[in-house]
Amino acid sequence: MTTQSHPVDHELVEAAAEVARTRCRGDNHTMAAAARADDGRIITAVNAYHFTGGPCAEMVVIGAAAAQGAYQLDTIVAVGDRDRGVVPPCGRCRQVLLDYFPAVKVVVGQGDRVRAVPVAALLPESYVWADHQVEDD
Repeated sequence: MTTQSHPVDHELVEAAAEVARTRCRGDNHTMAAAARADDGRIITAVNAYHFTGGPCAEMVVIGAAAAQGAYQLDTIVAVGDRDRGVVPPCGRCRQVLLDYFPAVKVVVGQGDRVRAVPVAALLPESYVWADHQVEDD
């Protein structure tokens, strides 16, 4: 399967990397995420690690975006602390991103292989959460 890549939003990657460098401290916050809203704003967040399954940085950035009135995201990236670079979303985050923003692009890869791909490319044969949509009669 060939996946179409999109230009990488390097400003977005750097925003996440800056938050990872300056705000991720200790074991509670180890990942940063940045998302570009459809109006151009960049929203950032960090994960809230907890043994009970605290939210990933991507999930926190979705909530932070909504709290700021940004309900459509164009691109998202996660970056690890300790200079780990771009980290792909976990399975749960992939599914949530697909459900909330089916057209969102996700930055993945390392070094010269960093690329932005449609979230659907990260979940081939994905589950479609259709029961939350209201059908018009």
